[in-house]
Amino acid sequence: MSLRGRVRAFFAIALCSITAAAPQMALSADADYPNKPIRLIIPFGAGGITDVAGRLIGQYLGEALSQQIIVENRPGAGGSIAAQTLVSAKPDGYTLLLGTVGTQVVNKMLYRKLSYDPAVMTPVSLVSNSPYVLAINGIEGVEDLQGLAAYAKQHPGKLNFGSAGNGSSPHLGMELFKLSTQTDIVHIPFKSGAEAVNAAVGGQVNIVIDALPVIKPQAQAQRLKMLAIAAQTRSPAAPDLKTSTEQGLPKFQIGSWNALVAPPDTPTAYIDVLNKALAQAMARPELLSRLAEMGIQPLPTGVAAYQQHIASESEKWGQVIQAAGTQLD
Repeated sequence: MSLRGRVRAFFAIALCSITAAAPQMALSADADYPNKPIRLIIPFGAGGITDVAGRLIGQYLGEALSQQIIVENRPGAGGSIAAQTLVSAKPDGYTLLLGTVGTQVVNKMLYRKLSYDPAVMTPVSLVSNSPYVLAINGIEGVEDLQGLAAYAKQHPGKLNFGSAGNGSSPHLGMELFKLSTQTDIVHIPFKSGAEAVNAAVGGQVNIVIDALPVIKPQAQAQRLKMLAIAAQTRSPAAPDLKTSTEQGLPKFQIGSWNALVAPPDTPTAYIDVLNKALAQAMARPELLSRLAEMGIQPLPTGVAAYQQHIASESEKWGQVIQAAGTQLD
């Protein structure tokens, strides 16, 4: 081989070595992840059950990561504003979204034009679920879900329910109840869940569903009557309240569940770090105790559990939305 050929071969081998080593060099440079605070975007305003769960779990996740979790509330458009913020963020492991059934599942079914695609997000893990409670006011003689269904069938179109607006979780939850019981109950949308609950307390609507911490104080004050928790198992925060499954409606399950997701193309190495820390946080007895006090259930961690949950929820709510004919644009 000529001298010129040997020189070319040398530089070719050197270039290949540098290229092959580049990913390892990058990984080594980020081996101390995380080394600064992480932003956690919450798609609703402060004070709601999603915000409460996110801040509490974020605190313990931050301790496991030895970094601060900075919560940023970005409400609006059913969570779409927060979701769009996430998909536009750098995939560096320092921006996360506390996803909901809205951001991850139903928005793509409700909106013809959505500003983001949940499928491009990088899943981290499921986090928690706050089962909803169905409560009534002003319906004499009804003590359980079967009694409510029977009353509604005897008085089609006479009962109504309040929700946080068209396409909200409480709205779709009651559409699921209607589908499960083949009943005709009128939807009255409000601007927020708080307004819907207040309307039920004031007698403007007959039925409302929301998270246990929202409904329970009104029931204790005898302003609302709780009929069931829409879940498979009873809540430690209300052990005497029967589940929808116990009352013969196993398909009527609805809650405010949350999951951690990252921007598109976030490296697997960062996801693994986050999952390990989340599993450690969710194993803390003090966190589990505080969640149980509020009626919030921990969910299985890991990417696989998230993907299975999304598939199940997509099938379930797709059927409900199709039956209800709900469309937001």
